[in-house]
Amino acid sequence: MTSEITLFVNPTAGRGRGAHAAQPAASALRAAGFSVRTVVGDGPDDALRRAREAVDAGTGALVAVGGDGMAGLALQAVAGTRTPLGVVAVGTGNDFARTLGLPVRAPEAAGRLTAEALKRSRIRDVDLGRVDGRWFGTVLASGFDSRVNDRGNRMRLPGGRFKYDLAILAELAAFKPLPYRIRLDDGPVLEVDATLVAVGNGSSYGGGMRICAGARPDDGLFDVTVVGDCSRATLLRVFPRVYKGTHLDHPKVTVHRAAKISIDAPDITGYADGEPLGPLPLTAECVPGAVRVLTA
Repeated sequence: MTSEITLFVNPTAGRGRGAHAAQPAASALRAAGFSVRTVVGDGPDDALRRAREAVDAGTGALVAVGGDGMAGLALQAVAGTRTPLGVVAVGTGNDFARTLGLPVRAPEAAGRLTAEALKRSRIRDVDLGRVDGRWFGTVLASGFDSRVNDRGNRMRLPGGRFKYDLAILAELAAFKPLPYRIRLDDGPVLEVDATLVAVGNGSSYGGGMRICAGARPDDGLFDVTVVGDCSRATLLRVFPRVYKGTHLDHPKVTVHRAAKISIDAPDITGYADGEPLGPLPLTAECVPGAVRVLTA
């Protein structure tokens, strides 16, 4: 493995934390004897092109510095290759890092962990979701949660999970359950009225909301959480429980496990890793061992 490591940096992540985080992470890697090259693109397309060039050139690892959006962009460059992915999580949500048990908003510690993992070959193969050739590591959101995501992404303040708490309250005022059509693997089409359908490769989204609390990123299956036709009052009582994962015990919530899922509902955009995938219908498949990640 080459000693040159590529830092893939989003300077705007976490309201500027990305730019500040790159330096201590790079210092930790250099102190461990690695050569560090930084990649910052002029927008997502240019950044991804540069990251893919680094992977093609044989970089020893691609280390995403930012939030879930940056980690998700890095996945597009390393998925299906032998290049390992490191994560220095300093964004708003950081759910991919949480799924992997990595440090959150601790760039120096994350840099040291990455260096140690490279030296000791602590590399873990984990699953990814894929929709129309696009990879995701955490949760595909559709329904109430994707509308919350849409609103949260438009909000500048506050930061972290509080942004999504406020977005939830704002969306509650107008939201009604939707008619969904769901197909799990090659089974029959299920027609249900639901508030949301979340497809989890990882367990959380939105900065620690454990919507798919039982999901494991190395079992070859999605956990699919379906929140049924809740009233606003019920949803307001149930949704705060998502931070501990205890919402899964509610009678309006069901969980399925599948390697592939097709979902459709009117006027809903699917989100994954906090970024829009496009309007439903969408089909997602779980690809076992799709990416190699540097872990503790």
